[in-house]
Amino acid sequence: MDNPDLDFNVFFDLCPQLLCVVGYDGYFKKVNPSFQKVLGYTEEELKEKPIDYFVHQKDRDTTYQIRENLKKGKSLNNFENRYVSKTGETLWLSWTSKLIPEKELIFGVATLVNPKKELEAKRNELIKELTITNEKLKQLTITISHDLRSPVNNLLAVFNFLDNEKIQDEETLELVDLLYKSTLGIKSRLDEFLSSLKKEELLVVKVAKISFQDVLDQSINGIKSLIKNSNAKIITDFSEAPEIHFNRNYLESIFLNLISNAIKYTRPDVSPVIKIKSCQKSGVTKLSVKDNGIGFDMGKVGKKIFGFDQKFSDSEESQGIGLYLVHKQVTTLGGKIELRSKSDNGSEFILTFKNLE
Repeated sequence: MDNPDLDFNVFFDLCPQLLCVVGYDGYFKKVNPSFQKVLGYTEEELKEKPIDYFVHQKDRDTTYQIRENLKKGKSLNNFENRYVSKTGETLWLSWTSKLIPEKELIFGVATLVNPKKELEAKRNELIKELTITNEKLKQLTITISHDLRSPVNNLLAVFNFLDNEKIQDEETLELVDLLYKSTLGIKSRLDEFLSSLKKEELLVVKVAKISFQDVLDQSINGIKSLIKNSNAKIITDFSEAPEIHFNRNYLESIFLNLISNAIKYTRPDVSPVIKIKSCQKSGVTKLSVKDNGIGFDMGKVGKKIFGFDQKFSDSEESQGIGLYLVHKQVTTLGGKIELRSKSDNGSEFILTFKNLE
């Protein structure tokens, strides 16, 4: 290399990164074409004004202090600040600088990081919006749950006034008892839910060892008439894995939704058959709920099957919430759910539970 200054200038001019040389007086001494292009100023325009003129007003004090620290020998790596281009655009730059004390110069290398900053800004805005939305949903949930307690309590009061000894018909007595137990169950869940909300424990889901059969029996009690009227048959096998560490209310809701769906979407003139089986595979508990209903065209529904407000039937009873709830209840506690199905050939939901012992 006969002329090292020439070689440096070639590198300086061709480098795609933003390069500059700054004096201790706070003025640019040299800037490369990439720097000029990004800021929209010529080299002469950049040299004739102090650096702070080009720095975003909110970052000027910090940038000045960083420059003073550099003069004292402190290193600078990945320092981010904002510059303002000639067109008024705010540009985020990430700086690494090197001090040349004998010449009272600072050599700086900058990278434009606008896309990353824009993503961060969007993420922060989204978090803010979600926080506000969650708070509104919480308040709405508290209001609805509270308002629902009044009619439920009134219904329980009516049951207490009933004189069962005057009811002679056994089927009517059985129906009254069923309604009473179902209403008690609703009241219990509402009370527990409201208590959790008030204590701000909504994100802390209580887990305990529970019996699949016990929870299923409790779930079936609430939909006995639906099962009876549809002539549905429920076959269970919990011999391989009789218990699970899980939230009891979640599991009851899962059983209710999957069984109700199996009955609701049965094939014409075919009695529903629902097979429920638990098993252990590689130390993981799985639960299968299989039916002989109309099934799904997986090519059409895909992952949308567990989406909120997704309806795959014209039935007025279909609210598009049941499978969304099942998915949320399983995944909230670290598990996953899979659907295997074909049109007119039934469905099988396979739930894989996370070990919560």
